[in-house]
Order: sequence, then C-alpha cells, then structure tokens
Amino acid sequence: LKLNVGSYFRKLNLKKIQAVVFDFDGVFTNNRVIVREDGNESVICNRSDGLGIERLRKLNIPMVIISTEQNPVVSMRAKKLKLPEKHGVKNKKIELEKFASSVNVKLKNIVFIGNDINDLECMNSVGFPIAVADAFEEIKEVSIYTLTRNGGDGAVREFCDLIYQSYKNGE
Repeated sequence: LKLNVGSYFRKLNLKKIQAVVFDFDGVFTNNRVIVREDGNESVICNRSDGLGIERLRKLNIPMVIISTEQNPVVSMRAKKLKLPEKHGVKNKKIELEKFASSVNVKLKNIVFIGNDINDLECMNSVGFPIAVADAFEEIKEVSIYTLTRNGGDGAVREFCDLIYQSYKNGE
C-alpha cells in the first residue's frame, strides 16, 4: 500500500509550519563516522540536501541545526548550507526553545526532524515531529510522518521538497 504523500501532507495543514529544526547526525548524515588515522572524524552528507534547504529559504522559513555532536564538521556543513547551528548541545530542548523564541514561533508550529532517542524530548515538544526512514523505532512512534529516505541519503531534500511543493501548489 503506497501512501499518497500529497493528500497526507494536506491533512497536516503545512501552512502552520513556520520553522524547521534539524538534528545533524543521522539526518544530514547516514549516522556513520570515518575515523582517520590521525584521530579526526569525517562524515558523508548528501549534496542534494543543500538545494532543498535553498527552496525552504525562498519560502522564508527559519531553520537551524541542533546537534549534540561535538565535532566541528557540524558547523562546517552548516556554514556551507548557510544555516545557523548549535553543536555540542547538552540539552536540545533548551536550544529548541531558545530558537523558537528568537524567531517568534510557537513550538506547535515547528518541525523537528530526528532519528535517535536524544531527539525524543524535542520531538515530543513540537507540532510536527518528523523521522527519517532509518530512525529508531521510538522516534518513529512519536513522529507524525516518516520520510521514505534514510538520513544522509536525501532525507532532508525529500522533506524540503514536500514542503516546497505544498506551498507552491497552495495546499
């Protein structure tokens, strides 16, 4: 049984989405890390996610990356995408609330895209919790929608395109 994504998203009333918060590892990445012999870590991201981010930017939807990851790779990728970010965060919910306040958007009008249990508190706090396809079951259980793509495999682009098309089509 294939879900008609367009009609499903219409039911969500996407016009209420006023801001988007992304986790990093497992959302922009496939949740894997390459540890080089010098001890530095690298991750792989999907370039098409950047084009999706640009589409949301055209809609004037505020976005931020909030990550517990300490690696500066988060800020480097965010810089390339021209996205604000907070990494090395101990309490994501506090950062989520700060972001909501800074953009003057209620939590019920925010999307949080996550993949793992350290995203649960944020996902339970927003109106639009979204999971990547390979998210852990506890995340999928609290999500209102699970994307068809895995983290790092165009999940961010998939989400951005769904929102962009919804706005473009006046849904």
